[in-house]
Amino acid sequence: MALLPVRKGSNHTAEVFPHDPFGELEHMHRQLSELLKSWRAWPSLLGEGFTPPADVEETDDAYTVEIELPGVKREDLDIEVSGRRVSVRGERKEKERTGILRRQERTVGRFAYEVTLPGEIDDGAVQADLDDGVLSLRLPKPEHERPRKIQIR
Repeated sequence: MALLPVRKGSNHTAEVFPHDPFGELEHMHRQLSELLKSWRAWPSLLGEGFTPPADVEETDDAYTVEIELPGVKREDLDIEVSGRRVSVRGERKEKERTGILRRQERTVGRFAYEVTLPGEIDDGAVQADLDDGVLSLRLPKPEHERPRKIQIR
């Protein structure tokens, strides 16, 4: 792609500079990346850590929460249920390295995920499973929250 000339200066002393839109986009991308990296550090400084991605699904009889936690071990997780609130906290530990780390994009450190479900749950029947880096929580609804079929006489 040819570079477009840009005139800078007053009309009397105009100089022609090549305009590189892709270079400007790359510069803005670098600045935005640095800004996001600095923002990502704030929660860890406050002791909160990062929030992993999750899906929450509702069926007739239960809520299902699936949280992506690759590299996290069972013993590094803490799951609490209180009323309609579900809280998962833990830590993704830094891997011991022998070489020089040239680039790091995976998030490590403490994390927290909290969700308030729209209805009550039977906290005595909650099931948790960690498989292939995904924590799956099954949170059954109590009987009085489940829809019932009413037959007409």
